[in-house]
Amino acid sequence: MVYALAGFVFGIFIPYISRRFAKFMPATMAYALYRIVCPGKKVSAEKRRNNWHYAKMISQYRWRGVMWGILTAALSYGVFYEWGSPLIWWKLVFIWILLLLAEIDIRMLLLPDILTVPLLLLGFTFSAFSGLWAMPYDSALGALFGYFVPALISLFFVWKNKDAFGGGDVKLLAAVGAWFGVEKLLYAIIGACVLFALYAVIMRKRQGAFGPALSAAAIAVAFYYF
Repeated sequence: MVYALAGFVFGIFIPYISRRFAKFMPATMAYALYRIVCPGKKVSAEKRRNNWHYAKMISQYRWRGVMWGILTAALSYGVFYEWGSPLIWWKLVFIWILLLLAEIDIRMLLLPDILTVPLLLLGFTFSAFSGLWAMPYDSALGALFGYFVPALISLFFVWKNKDAFGGGDVKLLAAVGAWFGVEKLLYAIIGACVLFALYAVIMRKRQGAFGPALSAAAIAVAFYYF
């Protein structure tokens, strides 16, 4: 229950954190950290009372935060149920960052380096420290595969859509590869493509945020294969 509660607390802040990113991104990692801690200009109390749109927005964020909190709590409890307490915080951070990236990408169509780069480094560290999900050499190969192969494949789509595969998507794939290794990363990529294709068909869209599909697929692969 402790891990589920921690997940719920983190989850309810996911919409707020993503909103903070939306206000100042793109930005350097140092400036992003500063703006998260120090939001800057605040809305006056009188304006809050008189601005109906502001009140509606706050209400939407609260409900969105509750939904994210429930999802994060459920996944956090699943982590404990599936793997137990040893090294659990590594796995929780992995999943929490993926969920935050999914929300940011939905809101901004952007995956910020301030999250993808630390996720990549944590993957290397986790592999070197534990070797549970991938051995260090496989972690390095997974990161290289996740970075270079999609970048090469995207060259075939540049003539039609220069933004078909963003740099943030490539870095997120490299980060997932650092955690999973090459083989499991392939499963995550296939799952993400299937999820994104279903989204495109249902919503009748030809493009959109790929980060949520990749995050969902990576979490599913982690639970199924590890």
